[in-house]
Amino acid sequence: MELRLDPAVEQTLADLADARDRLPEELAREAVLRYLHEEGAPVRALAERLAKEHAELLRRLGE
Repeated sequence: MELRLDPAVEQTLADLADARDRLPEELAREAVLRYLHEEGAPVRALAERLAKEHAELLRRLGE
């Protein structure tokens, strides 16, 4: 996978990585993982709620 960044964003990322003695790729990877976790939380909660609300129907469909 290749991620194209605006030059200003790329420079900001490089500066932050340098200040933290890390690679820009490490910071970008962590940011993506954090985003996926945060954005996925409401989806997971909704899926769990729906599964509980419709547990009987899901059980019958599985028979």
